[in-house]
Amino acid sequence: MAEVESIGYRLVATVKAVKGTCEAGHKVGDEIELSGLSSGGLCGYFYHDIFPYIVMLEYGGNFPEEWGDPDEIEFDCVDKENAVTISLRRIKE
Repeated sequence: MAEVESIGYRLVATVKAVKGTCEAGHKVGDEIELSGLSSGGLCGYFYHDIFPYIVMLEYGGNFPEEWGDPDEIEFDCVDKENAVTISLRRIKE
């Protein structure tokens, strides 16, 4: 995994599931380092969809407590026929 330029916290997306065939080639277990400055190779449509959450986590924002872990959340891509599920987590070093 290539290191990505980041301003705040480091973020890593892990591919948890792929339903069908991902046109971007993502596979279960792939880890992708993301930031507001770099998609890290994540599908452009998926990156566009979750960009506000990436920036929020990168700069220290949190999800509501009732959502669970404030440092991690799962997302599904917009292609419901070939859905990719990722876990986006903030790495506090």
